[in-house]
Amino acid sequence: MSSSAYILPYDHQTSGKLVDGIDAATLWSTTPQGDKPPKAGTTRTFYNTPPSKVTTVSSLGDAFAKKKSEEKREIVRKSVGSAVKELKSFEGLSEVAVDASADPHAAAVAAHLALYKFTLKTSPPSPFNPNLTEPIPAKFSFKPVEASKEWDRGVVYAEAQNLARTLMELPANMMTPTAFTERVKKEFEGIPNVQVIVRDEAWAAEKNMNVFLSVTHGTSEPAKFLEIHYHGAADKNAPPLAFVGKGITFDSGGISLKPGAGMKLMRGDMGGAATVVSSALAIAKLQIPINLVVSTPLTENMPGPSATKPGDIIYAMNGKSVEVDNTDAEGRLVLSDAIYYTATEYKPHTLIDVATLTGAMVIAVGEVYSGVFSTSDELWENLHAAGAIEHDRFWRMPLDEEFGPQIYSSNADLQNTGGKPAGSCTAALFLKPFAEGIEAKDGEEPAMKWAHLDIAGSMEATWPSPYQEKGMTGRPVRALVEYVRRLAN
Repeated sequence: MSSSAYILPYDHQTSGKLVDGIDAATLWSTTPQGDKPPKAGTTRTFYNTPPSKVTTVSSLGDAFAKKKSEEKREIVRKSVGSAVKELKSFEGLSEVAVDASADPHAAAVAAHLALYKFTLKTSPPSPFNPNLTEPIPAKFSFKPVEASKEWDRGVVYAEAQNLARTLMELPANMMTPTAFTERVKKEFEGIPNVQVIVRDEAWAAEKNMNVFLSVTHGTSEPAKFLEIHYHGAADKNAPPLAFVGKGITFDSGGISLKPGAGMKLMRGDMGGAATVVSSALAIAKLQIPINLVVSTPLTENMPGPSATKPGDIIYAMNGKSVEVDNTDAEGRLVLSDAIYYTATEYKPHTLIDVATLTGAMVIAVGEVYSGVFSTSDELWENLHAAGAIEHDRFWRMPLDEEFGPQIYSSNADLQNTGGKPAGSCTAALFLKPFAEGIEAKDGEEPAMKWAHLDIAGSMEATWPSPYQEKGMTGRPVRALVEYVRRLAN
């Protein structure tokens, strides 16, 4: 069999067009036809077509041309992704040419996401093995039939999401706080306008990040505080956008120990950190004209002999007292100091924190949406629009002070849990006092817009989609990059 193949998304309502001499309409007409139009992503593979090559024609479904633009993009992703999944079962392919004319960006995203499959099995050798001295190439490479900037941009989006998937999939013994920072430094090597800074626990103590450090007490793995600074704007001193990502590289729950069943999923509890650094990588690779600062507090949450105990009260960097009611609500503890530090040190115009924060969010919106809590309607609308474009969607949740008594009624200013009712809402409300600058003063607009993204549900796909296998998703990388691209332009 040939080492090359074609993927041709096919609109049944058109007569089809020739792609390198291949007529998708004619090919499809030679196969059995049902009474109803095929669903998007239905594939037919033709051998020795053209001679010595393979062609997979993938349906764009019924009435593709009449669909709205966002729906069209998702149909293209489904069509291309389904074709890639079919070709993945073939041995010997080295290059796949994709007719990306329907939407080059969406086609590139789908192709590269669909090809990804994480494994650490040794036969065949895994490209994800952290001990590799030489990289192992992908099963096959892609090229568009017609080159375009949109395709190239889609590749960057997808590769960034795949990096986040890898960081989240790697087990906790391979992705410690130290290993995370080393991997990030390597990924950013050679990219202009970027500075990567790795802080240690002594630095955090000097900054009075006591709430963050309280989570580190139970583990022997050194905690880290990672910063990425990207100066892409013409004015390098212009106020930046800020991302803050929760970086719990393994969450046992601490003294408030989680049940053993399914605990290995908590290797991905650094999904917030993984997605913000991967988004920053894409933004820097694309040289988007914006200034960006990224902060990720990194630690394990373990029940060691010095671990923080339920009932302990700690003074945060902003001076507020925090009672630790449950050590398994540690994400909001590490985020609180990180948010306050980033907001006060760098004075961003907008701060977005991302975290696999609450099981309540999984119950609320499942795996379909990432939950958003925001003090700014404008920020919410921009995030929502970016998520819709990439089908990496958000759902707005209530950020309301009427939930306050659930977390304001302990012996401290704040308690880190508020019971089961509205669990994701009380978690967001806990973070709000640390987002310095969100309150309007003297009748002026707030100095900072803030959004909290709870990705506890969207972090994992428990069933496959046409362009993504089961496993860690790397969401919402594409939505964040698209938000920044639109913001800068």
